[in-house]
Amino acid sequence: MKHDATKKRWTLAIAAAAMVAVASFTANGARANAPAPARMSQADMVKRGDYLVNTMGCGDCHTPYKMGPNGPEPDMTLFLSGHPESMKMPPPPAPSGPWVGSISATSTAWAGPWGISYTANLTPDPETGISGTYTEEQFIMTIREGKKQGRGRMILPPMPWPVIRNLTDEDLKAIFAYLQTLKPIRNKVPEPVIAEM
Repeated sequence: MKHDATKKRWTLAIAAAAMVAVASFTANGARANAPAPARMSQADMVKRGDYLVNTMGCGDCHTPYKMGPNGPEPDMTLFLSGHPESMKMPPPPAPSGPWVGSISATSTAWAGPWGISYTANLTPDPETGISGTYTEEQFIMTIREGKKQGRGRMILPPMPWPVIRNLTDEDLKAIFAYLQTLKPIRNKVPEPVIAEM
């Protein structure tokens, strides 16, 4: 009988602790509960940023695709340079049936109920690239707020900023540091077309 009461108290205590942990995670978000990393050197930040950019699939949209011997493949000579300036897009076809969007053959222009979005040039080109024209703070605020430079127009689909915003400040700084090491590519991406609602 005494053993059953002790077991019940431990079960209740564990359940209460789990509920507090879940409530804390839900209230504060994953970012607030992420362990603080040790201070990284610049080289380690760049290495971390390389890892994050290339495992999160940033190049899947920000690197134009070309036709290769086995079908479409990313054009790595244009790595993270965004939608090609020279590629003018016609109006997208109207969605039909269950489809709600269209995508260019380069995988850099997307159209849907929001309008037309073009993937940004993430290279450090000083005139046309985000990592060349944004400060680190503006880059972080863009991801956190889902707005251009943290205060401009909303970032359009398919950019998954609501997920990426959960990275720590240190991770976002590492991504920015890595982007600064890329080959600058001059490529002025068109402004998006915002659909009238």
